[in-house]
Amino acid sequence: MPNAIRFHETGGPEVLRWEPVVVGDPGPGEARVRHHAVGLNFIDVYHRSGVYQVPLPSGLGVEGAGVVEAVGEGVADLVPGDRVAYAGGPPGSYAEARVAPADRLVPLPPSIGFEQGAAMMLKGLTAQYLLRSTYRVARGDTILVHAAAGGVGLILCQWARFLGATVIGTVGTDAKAEVAREHGCHHPIVTARESFAERVRELTGGAGLPVVYDSVGRETFMGSLSCLRPRGLMVSYGNSSGVVPPFDIGVLSRMGSLFLTRPTLFSYSSSRGELLAMTGELFDVVAGGHVRIEVNQRYPLAEAARAHRDLEARRTTGSTVLVP
Repeated sequence: MPNAIRFHETGGPEVLRWEPVVVGDPGPGEARVRHHAVGLNFIDVYHRSGVYQVPLPSGLGVEGAGVVEAVGEGVADLVPGDRVAYAGGPPGSYAEARVAPADRLVPLPPSIGFEQGAAMMLKGLTAQYLLRSTYRVARGDTILVHAAAGGVGLILCQWARFLGATVIGTVGTDAKAEVAREHGCHHPIVTARESFAERVRELTGGAGLPVVYDSVGRETFMGSLSCLRPRGLMVSYGNSSGVVPPFDIGVLSRMGSLFLTRPTLFSYSSSRGELLAMTGELFDVVAGGHVRIEVNQRYPLAEAARAHRDLEARRTTGSTVLVP
């Protein structure tokens, strides 16, 4: 019987349990996947802690890569033995094996290994829709990326630089500043010793930015708004420092008729066609060497609680995988 990480109550990493689970056969439109690697993401922390509520008891994790073991009725484009990766769908990737919706599984190119596939899907697809759809970054743009040395941040920096943008990024330490710089960030800002909002105004000659990508949330939200030029776009896509509290939307008009969006991957990849187009573009920039997907931390899947502690303490850089 395979094992999986599950939790029966919300809370800290200590609520995670390594338990045997019954996987069973896939139903119509489903496939059973044997995982070779599982991605670690901050949304997993939100599910575990109750920031994003899921029915309990629950599995955890929304990203993985492995081999198809069986397919259910009506699944025509996957067969047992296929190498696949996925991001999104119901939590449950922290498992040796699982049944998943087949329309969320994407064929993994031969040039991409399981660990790289598990590390790139959620973060890479997030970067794809942020840069290519939420705001279409173009040559000559200057943008701000918060948590520039994080998993999504490193991809955003590399991809935006490839698109011809100037990238400003926030980080917590000098070591992370160097990591961000090595991955395309032109101007890393160490927030422990300088105001990112003031530095952005200096770098832009007071003009401000067309877009800010903010995954930090509570600590950076108002400062991010102050970095924007009139009619600029605030993209709030994470809450690593806590949920942004309610605020008066009149602030947006007073700061220059600003736009605010809170996007999700599912909204941009709800159809199979959208998902395949997005992953095709992601695989192309990775295969072309424009974006490097680096797995900087590996943990045994059974030690997911330790991985969560390190993630929340900001002791990780880039991508992390859990290995069954």
